[in-house]
Amino acid sequence: MVDEFRAAFQELIDASVATDPRHFPTAVHKVYLLASQIPVSERELALEALAPLLAGDQAAPGIIADLSVVAGALVEMGTDPGPTGVEVLHRLRTMGKGAIIFAHAWERTGGSAPPDPDTITADAETRVATDLGPDAPGATMCWWTIRRHGLAAKTMLSEPSVRSHLRRTPALHAELVAIANQLSDPLPEFDEVRALLHMAEATSALVMDRHSGRAFRVLFDGIGDNFQLHTLLADALIGPQRQGLPGEPPDPRWVSAFRDTAPDPGAQTVRGWWNLVAHDGTWVWNEGVPAQIPTVDGEHVVVLDEQPYPRSWNAARRHPQVHGWLEVESELDPEETALWWKRVAPAEPAIPSADTHQGPPPLPEPVLLQGQDTPQPQRVRNFLAQGETTTEPDAPAPTAQIPTVPPPPTQPEPEPGAAPAPAPAPEPQDTPLRQGRPAPAGAPGNKLLPPLPQGVSKSANWGPTWR
Repeated sequence: MVDEFRAAFQELIDASVATDPRHFPTAVHKVYLLASQIPVSERELALEALAPLLAGDQAAPGIIADLSVVAGALVEMGTDPGPTGVEVLHRLRTMGKGAIIFAHAWERTGGSAPPDPDTITADAETRVATDLGPDAPGATMCWWTIRRHGLAAKTMLSEPSVRSHLRRTPALHAELVAIANQLSDPLPEFDEVRALLHMAEATSALVMDRHSGRAFRVLFDGIGDNFQLHTLLADALIGPQRQGLPGEPPDPRWVSAFRDTAPDPGAQTVRGWWNLVAHDGTWVWNEGVPAQIPTVDGEHVVVLDEQPYPRSWNAARRHPQVHGWLEVESELDPEETALWWKRVAPAEPAIPSADTHQGPPPLPEPVLLQGQDTPQPQRVRNFLAQGETTTEPDAPAPTAQIPTVPPPPTQPEPEPGAAPAPAPAPEPQDTPLRQGRPAPAGAPGNKLLPPLPQGVSKSANWGPTWR
């Protein structure tokens, strides 16, 4: 089986470099079928071999987009992304800039939402050419492939090693956030890309318990929202087997669902423990994400206050394909704790007393997330997450040039089918594009991958039909 996979993968590489529309679909199909039947070490070698192809210009844009999706499929099977995960993000940055230029040119030449990337025609290129001139072919090519690059990036960003790389390269992170901000309206899959980029922004917090006066530094990763943070904090802090804070420890099935397993139908509803409050007294809404928690000297500070009323939520991760964890790094000594309490706003009454004529201070406007669908208890390593993310922009829009795109092949075409925590990225001022068509449904057996051959994409010649 290993030899058969190696032969198929070599055929894939050869067909990619040669831009061979006859052998590429067959090779991809073989690789896709055989990959799950070989050792992980073989898949890692194959995935690593894709990195130079994604980084260079030896292959046509459509082939590179499809190879990115193949790379995502290998990672979904449990393969470490290695350097290829980072190259997928670099390619998204390049093609994303061109896709944004196409979309803005589309709006300037008549308005309406940009066309679905899978339905681009010669008329679309002709229309934007009136605005972009000779740059129109490159920008149109970027738009034609951008969905596939976004789908592949979602899988790579679900891996902790790739998010760790982003924290070490803040410029790349900021550019990707800006791209996701501008593409999320016309292409909803970029909402998930943006949410996973948010996830990379916060990996630690200072947690202060008002009742006991104690304070802890916690480390975490893979936390998709503050429902998950709240539950894992309760697991780490409450009870004599943890840090000894008072309260009822969470059901282990809730904790497991927020870490790395599917929700348990018998333990679906979590009941909260605290009111999470920032250092300035504003509420930290469970619907938000850790990166939005205000910071003091670079640390996200969370105060655990009494609940003003009972709260409950579903025991399910917002991003089912991402495994989450949280642990206590240390408890602060009494002297340092006292200094921190001096920087925290005093407690407000959870419920005003009966003899108080003045109402409680106004609450901050909650950061609500769109479409809080509960993930179904299916496979955990799921390419497409069901949850939505916040819609706040997070990084300055990049100033982009049209990426240089090699010309498509000239042969006849078959009919196409289809730390303290690192500082967050700066806030952008760009305006999202208008709402476009929804993303197409995934292939059977995979929630996000477009159908693999019968074609990885619907681009049999890996060049658009209009050229």
